[in-house]
Amino acid sequence: MSNSQIINNKSDDFSWACRKTWKRSSINTLWCLLGCSIGDFGTILYFQVMEIQFPLMGIMILAIINGLITSILLETFILSRQMRLKEAFNTAIGMSLISMIAMEVAMNTVDVVLTGGIIVWWVIPPMLLAGFITPLPYNYFRLKKYNVECH
Repeated sequence: MSNSQIINNKSDDFSWACRKTWKRSSINTLWCLLGCSIGDFGTILYFQVMEIQFPLMGIMILAIINGLITSILLETFILSRQMRLKEAFNTAIGMSLISMIAMEVAMNTVDVVLTGGIIVWWVIPPMLLAGFITPLPYNYFRLKKYNVECH
């Protein structure tokens, strides 16, 4: 059997139609969204409420960094109930940064496009929707193809 046949056989096993995998990857993505949005919304709101003059791109970058940090902290806390703290932290750090960064960029892009970078009540649902939908196919793919969860 040639290498191309082996690769083709492996790709034939993959399916986007598995409801169980979509459900599991959706739950994983929601946990990530919760953690990311705490730091993201908190950062943007802090600069807005405190009326700190700072470049919009700087605020969005800080929001992304803080979203990643809060997501890792939340995941560490959740996992620490199932394993030792060090293992929980290492697992949380090993989550898919690609997925989290895509989520954060999508959320902040929606915020900037719709409001110019401020948090108002009506922008939160579209931000969360974009933050959920953007990494979901990637999380599904990793779970289905490699049995690797982001959480």
